[in-house]
Amino acid sequence: MSNKAQGNTFKVAAIQMASGPIVSGNLKEAERLIANAAEQGARLVVLPEFFAIMGMSEYDKLKVKEQEGKGPIQDFLKSTARRHGIWLVGGSIPLAASVPDKVKNSCLVFNDQGEQVARYDKIHLFNLSLGNESYDEAKTIEPGNKVVVIDSPFGRIGLAICYDLRFPELFRAMKDVDIIVLPSAFTETTGKMHWEVLVRARAIENLAYVIASAQGGYHVNGRETHGNSMIIGPWGRVLDRLPRGSGVVIAEVNPGYQASLRTGLPALQHRALYSCEDSR
Repeated sequence: MSNKAQGNTFKVAAIQMASGPIVSGNLKEAERLIANAAEQGARLVVLPEFFAIMGMSEYDKLKVKEQEGKGPIQDFLKSTARRHGIWLVGGSIPLAASVPDKVKNSCLVFNDQGEQVARYDKIHLFNLSLGNESYDEAKTIEPGNKVVVIDSPFGRIGLAICYDLRFPELFRAMKDVDIIVLPSAFTETTGKMHWEVLVRARAIENLAYVIASAQGGYHVNGRETHGNSMIIGPWGRVLDRLPRGSGVVIAEVNPGYQASLRTGLPALQHRALYSCEDSR
């Protein structure tokens, strides 16, 4: 754990939404929930995946994509972080890609001065075809290719988005992170069986706090997301959760407790790399 994270306990928050197709309405709801979290003392607040738009079609996000550093969604994140004096993880937003018919699914982090301090582009793109439900993010999203970890007053923070959760090697590549943030929009189909199990597993494997902020409920476009935004402690315990609907999940991070766990169970120091020889 970084030296900065060795101090007193502090509060963190996960925001849950059921976003719709109108950006301005979603930003208004996000502002209300962020203010609620800040009033409860949260210093690090995480929004869900595509918090500013869940369009009527997958192509609607192309219409509101922004260039990095400018646009109404980014202006909102900057001003809101600065106004409340918090570190704000902007869930994910659609940023311009290298081709005009796709976007990057990007998680931006702003410090308490409203300065952008990190950007992570979602690496793993969701693809599902079960019954009447199908998704293929690669049609509209260009994948990222860089693991992103940042140093902060709260320790080392690793960034991931939704479907990334299924790939533990991504989190291992983050090395010794203190907090993992996971903006998401898990489907109800997959979430009801896999979401909590995977979120808790990532916390346990890395002896890290996980702030999992989700879309949760029925959306105007007919989609149903699983919700269950939660904050998990480094021992795998659910510290707080919200099953459905808009709201705030809040919990206290205790760096001293985390450090004691890592000393008592030094699993992170026992990691070994293996190679597999194919005998076929």
